[in-house]
Amino acid sequence: MSREVWQRVLSEVRTTAFTIQFYFQGEPLLNKDLPLMIAEAHEAGLYTIVSTNAMAMTLECAEALVGAGLNRIIVSMDGLTETSYSAYRIGGDIRQCKDALRWLLEAKERLHSRITIELQCLRLRTNEHEWTALKQQYKTLGADRLTLKTAQLYDYRDGHPLMPTNPRYSRYVKAEDGRYHRRSLRRGCMRVWSGCVVTTTGEVLPCCYDKAHAYAYGNIMNAHLRELFCSTEANAFRRRALREAPTICQECWK
Repeated sequence: MSREVWQRVLSEVRTTAFTIQFYFQGEPLLNKDLPLMIAEAHEAGLYTIVSTNAMAMTLECAEALVGAGLNRIIVSMDGLTETSYSAYRIGGDIRQCKDALRWLLEAKERLHSRITIELQCLRLRTNEHEWTALKQQYKTLGADRLTLKTAQLYDYRDGHPLMPTNPRYSRYVKAEDGRYHRRSLRRGCMRVWSGCVVTTTGEVLPCCYDKAHAYAYGNIMNAHLRELFCSTEANAFRRRALREAPTICQECWK
């Protein structure tokens, strides 16, 4: 996200928003301006969150994020061993994740920060034997909290090798036809009334599941966010979300 788009976003939300999440379908640490953006949001009184795979984390980066006043950081580490971790995080390095957690904890203690360091693990068949150990060890790894999250999978109709053996921890259930289907979700969602996504180019989307920008309300560089949030397009999407589940809602697990 360019400085121009970011400054427009911040000026639009600083008096009305509570939280800014600095991530959407990408790796936020690749933006070298991220600590500055966090510091500016923090100065405006906004609660700030970053979610990262930690592959771009360094000791200096950890220090900059914590020093900027970041409130919460989520580090994705889907397993305790390289074998279980790499089954999903292909090309990743679990040692880098563990180093990142340690660097963040060291910066938190050195700067007397109140940042929440969250370790997030997807529930997968390849790591289900480690869930208990994760619950016992996450604090020793440097995290303040642990979140075990169900996984969104593709090509799941005939089953998937990453599906947990216990269907309770899967977003998909086997039907009478022998194929897997998404679990039924309630209609309606508070997210489309309480927030939105602004992309790196300024497009305003209903939520983070609109990965293809199919339901964009408009662009923040061409209109005020309040106008877009209350626009005909936005309200039409919300009415549709109440009556039926649009495609993006069918993938959601919130």
